[in-house]
Amino acid sequence: QMQSGDKISIIAPPAESTEFFKQAGIINNTIKTAMFVGGGKITYYVAKLLENTKIQIKIIEQNVERCNELSELLPKAMIIHGDGSDQELLLQEGIRQTEAFASLTGFDEENIMLSLYAASQSKAKLITKVNKIAFENVINSMNLGSVIYPKLITSDSILQYVRAMQNSMGSNVETLYKIVANRAEALEFRVTNNPAIVGIPLEKLRLKDNLLVACINRNGKIRSPRGKDVIEAGDRVIIVTTTTGLNDLKDILK
Repeated sequence: QMQSGDKISIIAPPAESTEFFKQAGIINNTIKTAMFVGGGKITYYVAKLLENTKIQIKIIEQNVERCNELSELLPKAMIIHGDGSDQELLLQEGIRQTEAFASLTGFDEENIMLSLYAASQSKAKLITKVNKIAFENVINSMNLGSVIYPKLITSDSILQYVRAMQNSMGSNVETLYKIVANRAEALEFRVTNNPAIVGIPLEKLRLKDNLLVACINRNGKIRSPRGKDVIEAGDRVIIVTTTTGLNDLKDILK
């Protein structure tokens, strides 16, 4: 039973998730403008990914040499040389009008204060970079939008590399992501002809506790499985669980 204040995650095809948000009264407007404070590597790679979209990108960086580099690397972005913590500069550059704001400097305190200030001035979607994980619970309770922890991103990348190595030695985990503040895993398995699982209705499988068969991808068609559904060889299955160390689809069974 859901209660006020709960945080939930959903898995659905894009069209169905859009309809879900619409029915739930959640407005999810397309972002057209984004402001980044800090011109480091994360800013560069995110801006590069957005380069071919219609999003207007503005980056504020106080190092003039880095500004020149970014101007060459990101010709479609607007690069501003200035102090990103200067409130007058932020107002002048349109913090109240921007639809997304990312504080990505090298200082946690500055990033937190910038995001809190942006929240007080606009309705922009927020992204806040935090390097120290020690006060994660406190940070997650603040209005900082999507908080990214570079150390956790690095550990996820290492985990995915390890899983890839395991694949070459017989594991059938395709991808793995840590979710819910690192307290759960979402794993994608490719299904082989395993008689303990294949062809058996999910309701008859003795699944481990705190484990959900969240999605079945069969020939490119996504379905949210119910008790009568079965897993077939060749499927790709997404499992969400708080149990760590799953290397094979059969590990979902008790």
